[in-house]
Amino acid sequence: MKILLKLMYLGENYCGWQVQENGKTVQGELCRAFREICGKDVRVTGCSRTDSGVHAKEYFCTAETDGIFGIPCGKLPLAVNAHLDRDISVRSAKEVPKDFHARYDVKYKTYEYVIDNGVTHDPFLEKRSWHVPKKLSETVMDEAAKIFVGEKNFAAFMASGSKVTDTVRRITEASVRREGENVIFRVTGNGFLYNMVRIMTGTLVEVSLGKKSVKDIASALDCGDRKKAGMTAPAEGLYLVSVVY
Repeated sequence: MKILLKLMYLGENYCGWQVQENGKTVQGELCRAFREICGKDVRVTGCSRTDSGVHAKEYFCTAETDGIFGIPCGKLPLAVNAHLDRDISVRSAKEVPKDFHARYDVKYKTYEYVIDNGVTHDPFLEKRSWHVPKKLSETVMDEAAKIFVGEKNFAAFMASGSKVTDTVRRITEASVRREGENVIFRVTGNGFLYNMVRIMTGTLVEVSLGKKSVKDIASALDCGDRKKAGMTAPAEGLYLVSVVY
């Protein structure tokens, strides 16, 4: 039996999604919760490998067992949540076909990166945004972000040392807007490389601060050299906000 779970989580207390030996992870906590309520191991597969400190407003994973869960599907969210910390919440559950894959069946994912652009930091956004006190131009950043749209080689926007060899991704939306003192970068694509959104964000910030230009972004995309792109923005400002199957 395979169940698709929709959940939300704050990532500040976790070493990312994927199970690790040396830290608490979201996947690990879900596996533990299922073990406690079902009395057996349940295979949990996520739609994305979010990094340490990254948040998710919408995340999907499958929970799979060779038998039955012993709990009606509609009651699984409440049952699982009772065994999780309050910074993770299972919102819904439904049965899916055996051949459904939480990660490989994703068509598009949308991320948002939140920059606290106030002169002084907002304590309510601590560990949930990147505080950049220097005034940013959302207009300049939005214009620069348009260069990311399309099917392109994003090798320069991938963390150094990554073993991924296919670095071509299709971006359908890349925009920047301001909401009060917050500047928000929104990007939608069919897939993302390791640290890709964070490097895109850092590069756009550098463009606004006059440290890089749109031509520099184009050059980085053309040559694929990580050193040509901008800084890697901190993890805590990044949110997975939408997943489309």
